[in-house]
Amino acid sequence: MWAVVGLLAVAFSIYLLTRELRGLSIEAFKDSLAAIPLRGWLLSGASTLVAYAALAGYDHVALLHLRKRVNWIFISLCSFTTYALSHNIGASVISGAVVRYRAYSSKGLTATEIGVLIAFCSFTFALGVILLSGIILVLHPDITDRFGDVLPVAASTTTGVLLLALVALYILGSWLGLRPLRIKSFELSYPRLPVVGRQLLIAPIESAAAAGIVYFALPEVGNPGYLVVLGVFLVSFSVALLSHAPGGLGVLELVFITGLPEMNQADVLAALLVFRMFYLIIPFILSLGVILGFERSQYARGET
Repeated sequence: MWAVVGLLAVAFSIYLLTRELRGLSIEAFKDSLAAIPLRGWLLSGASTLVAYAALAGYDHVALLHLRKRVNWIFISLCSFTTYALSHNIGASVISGAVVRYRAYSSKGLTATEIGVLIAFCSFTFALGVILLSGIILVLHPDITDRFGDVLPVAASTTTGVLLLALVALYILGSWLGLRPLRIKSFELSYPRLPVVGRQLLIAPIESAAAAGIVYFALPEVGNPGYLVVLGVFLVSFSVALLSHAPGGLGVLELVFITGLPEMNQADVLAALLVFRMFYLIIPFILSLGVILGFERSQYARGET
């Protein structure tokens, strides 16, 4: 079902995107790509490394919450492979669950614990998006105008304050040490304050670094600034994830071009190609090698 939803999202987005870009030539796109300076390529590459290091932190924090000890190299490789595959395949929660179950079950984690780990990682990502969105809406409340008359400026500021208040309530719940939620034999514990602190550090860094890949590849001409690019990225990446489109193909580009109307469309597309190459394609190729190495080691140990 999710495959069908993802493919429909891709088809519809590409249809809208071709209508939006009907005046754009291939030559203009090539010129924009060639105009990206070496400094832009290097900074985009460095942003990619920071983003994937933070993604590995999602699993580290989730295991800290579960009070499980796993070798940090194994965790980092598992996290890298999970996100490299799920970002490209689509339906990230489902596709990521398969990889994590295969990896962490070999380290003795039960299916319930792996389920909590997956949910915790997804929640950490959402927490980072809520925190950054709240900050951006408070500092740049007019950013919603880029996507139509969604909210007036006053309402945008209020929404930002409410989002930050939700984060504050989450921190307060941890500080008060709320009791675990028990459903029969299943128990869901509220994260401890050190765990929450790590969540609030790692999640914003990952989204901020991922947005940096696009920002550093964009030219200075017409560039609205990093915070605006970050805000547009949060919207576009979230919509791409919700669409379940493989790699957010078409969805990411459509929302980004809509959100940056003051910039040359060819420049935006060139920056997004850099993002796809660094954040999606190269990690996807490398992750296949990690999977083959893991399965080979499991086979050598007589495990299937």
